Amino acid sequence: MSNTTVKPYLFFGGRCEEALEFYRTALGAEINAVMRFRDSPEPLPPGMVPPGFENKVMHACFHVGGSNVMASDGCDPGSGFAGFSLALSVATDAQAERAFVALTDGGHVKMPLAKTFWSSSYGMVTDRFGISWMVMVAADTPA
Repeated sequence: MSNTTVKPYLFFGGRCEEALEFYRTALGAEINAVMRFRDSPEPLPPGMVPPGFENKVMHACFHVGGSNVMASDGCDPGSGFAGFSLALSVATDAQAERAFVALTDGGHVKMPLAKTFWSSSYGMVTDRFGISWMVMVAADTPA
């Protein structure tokens, strides 16, 4: 299983394009690929995509730092994210502050950014799309 990887795949229920732009601005995400349902190389099964989703994102890929994240609008309007967090590890306290503040725009703070025994800056926020984030300075990186 040495070639096995696990990558997050997020379904935004119709808000994927908005989310991609938000992460590009907030975190400096690099958008590598976007494919819309209308661009599928094969016809989609009847009834799979709700009316009006033809121009929505079927698949997208973006990078935040060295991490690859995949995303889609999915096949259902609306989305729900529960039971996980994305851990964003940065090199400095200033980077943590910038990312944390950016992610709180339209979201809500679950734990304010503060020094902990494992990190010089650590905080938890749920962004405007319902994604839970843990923002931290890596323990082995000087703040």
